Amino acid sequence: MALAVLHSRALAGIDAPLVAVEVHLSGGLPAFNLVGLPETEVKESRDRVRAALANAQLDFPRSKITVNLAPADLPKESGRFDLPIALGILVAMGQLPSSTTARCEFAGELALTGALRPVRGALPMALAAHRDGHTFVLPEASAHEAALVREAVVYGARDLLDVCAHVRGDAPLERIAAQSCAADASDSSLDLCDVRGQTHAKRALMVAAAGAHSMLMIGPPGTGKSMLAQRLPGILPPLTEDEALQTAAIASLANRFSAQSWATRPFRAPHHTASGVALVGGGGDPRPGEISLAHHGVLFLDELPEGARRTLEVLREPMESGVIHISRAARQSIFPAQFQLIAAMNPCPCGWLGDASGRCGCRPDQVMRYQSRISGPLLDRVDMTVEVGAIDPGVLAASADMSEHDELCSREVRERVVAARERQIARQRVPNARLNARDVQRLCLPDRDGSALLARAMSRLSLSARAYHRVLKLARTIADLEQSDAVKASHVAEALGYRRAERPAA
Repeated sequence: MALAVLHSRALAGIDAPLVAVEVHLSGGLPAFNLVGLPETEVKESRDRVRAALANAQLDFPRSKITVNLAPADLPKESGRFDLPIALGILVAMGQLPSSTTARCEFAGELALTGALRPVRGALPMALAAHRDGHTFVLPEASAHEAALVREAVVYGARDLLDVCAHVRGDAPLERIAAQSCAADASDSSLDLCDVRGQTHAKRALMVAAAGAHSMLMIGPPGTGKSMLAQRLPGILPPLTEDEALQTAAIASLANRFSAQSWATRPFRAPHHTASGVALVGGGGDPRPGEISLAHHGVLFLDELPEGARRTLEVLREPMESGVIHISRAARQSIFPAQFQLIAAMNPCPCGWLGDASGRCGCRPDQVMRYQSRISGPLLDRVDMTVEVGAIDPGVLAASADMSEHDELCSREVRERVVAARERQIARQRVPNARLNARDVQRLCLPDRDGSALLARAMSRLSLSARAYHRVLKLARTIADLEQSDAVKASHVAEALGYRRAERPAA
């Protein structure tokens, strides 16, 4: 009898728990048994491992093979366990030494030829392996993703024979060099100067970017709402290395990682027909949804009232907590979801309510039903509501003669946003939008005139306690943009202008 123990990683939400791959060879009729709560993909590894070993000209034991994936109560999925299972068989047979595998972890799907195919979740697994002080061997196609973890020891291999030579010490694999986060990875092709006019909306976008506030834009078709939303990532501060790793880890879990854009802020714009599961994530093996893929970035929901009301309501809890809990009968997963919600809608079904041309033919009851598709609790969680009116034809006609310097450009706005965000991080370590109630009372209270103005607004506009705190956060952000330590009445007045106490009248 022979026993070998190697290590790999499973995926449970954003975590990557350690899995011990125990391979036992014993006498009896030849058999290949897999235990330890394996999913179908893992069970199929028996045939892949057998064929890969044969095609790599390696011996396969003519005995009873028992593979245990521990802990037994943790579900195991995907083909990432192919490589450690194959190596475990070789170690148990004495073809590979066991001493070199003790502080090393392995993950990789085997092709029938013995080649290694990329695996999902390489970055979360590399983070966990580095925390435990282990080296990590995985397919070459996934190694550069795992090497984003600073100081992690990562090796990439093309096939099973390369890994065997590395374990024997005959031909050690080359360590993949670590990659650093880019200092500025914004998309320069989308600039605010492309949007003509809309000075008020651009100012609101700058305030939203400075404090990470959510925003709803209301206006007729063709006024630039989508263009403004698409240019928000370009004026946001660059990601820190920790933030970049978090967003890349989530993208890796969803098998959407891209090395070229890993340091950029995510911008997710799901169609309004997306389901609630598509937004929050889920499935038998829970995977992140759109709100988690937008972590540390922007979630843009266009045509907001056209989405199913039940779908929109799933945004309420993660907007407050910054995380999403996915509970299933046998599994529970937690994904981060600190996204910045930017939404857009028309004022009525036809879109032309209030237009000077009188094109709107919607009845008041139709307008009310349309606007009522967005619930009051969801609207109350939106920090800013901005009217994006029709653009003056004269501005568009003169646009050909206007240079970029005549419009507010992303570079100028971003400089102010970064300066304001740096003040917030130095003062409280989080953007203003994520302050808790205690910190709001400590850091955002206005002066005497501002307090008096806010008290009058509370009584006249019937603002909720949540709206009261959000006004204070907005006012604090506006003061930070002006590099002001005090929150003044002018800051409170502008913040109140971004709150809509009631729906627009028909």
